[in-house]
Amino acid sequence: MTPLHRHQIAWLSGAGWQRLLGGSWDETARDCLRHWAGQSLPLVVTRQSQHDGETIALGLCAPGRWQRRRLALRVPLVEVLYFDEFARLDQVLGQLPASARVAARQLAERLQADGVTARAYGSHGWEHFTGLGHLREGSDLDLWMAVDDVQQADAVAAALGSFEAPTLRLDGELVFDGNAAVAWREWQAWRAGRARTLLVKRLHGAAMATALHEFEGTGVIA
Repeated sequence: MTPLHRHQIAWLSGAGWQRLLGGSWDETARDCLRHWAGQSLPLVVTRQSQHDGETIALGLCAPGRWQRRRLALRVPLVEVLYFDEFARLDQVLGQLPASARVAARQLAERLQADGVTARAYGSHGWEHFTGLGHLREGSDLDLWMAVDDVQQADAVAAALGSFEAPTLRLDGELVFDGNAAVAWREWQAWRAGRARTLLVKRLHGAAMATALHEFEGTGVIA
């Protein structure tokens, strides 16, 4: 099976959608799920609190049409057709405010030159898949980037920190070894000594780190 990670996209089988639609939902949630099923839209892998090996936790972030509901779903693995990823930054440039597109394109090119792919999740990621109006005025651009080590994480954080666009704020995570994720702004502050602890999110939970050696086993090397 494809190793799971947060922000991963999952596409369900028809049988999977039928089972979900048979659940106990209020009318708003049911209407949203009907649309998702009818359009074969994806779901997203979320934190896994259960470890039965047979089912996985997935989420759906609805746009304003369905009150921006967040639906938590439990799906048998056999009902997942395949896994995929959110769109790359360079694939969502057209969704960004016009005043931010040049800076965003330059950021994508700078990261790609360093061997890093930035993927847009959150409202921009969902908008790319659905076209349903997830974006609002002032929506942040949430990016996650897989990094190999501390040095690459520092370089990526520096690139993100140098991004300048008056109408767009960058947010998001650096992800080590596909599992240990940290907010890039928090990483930058921690590495500069402005914070004593750092929140590390993993597929099965989260914990505070105080030193680099606590990343051992996640691919992070000081």
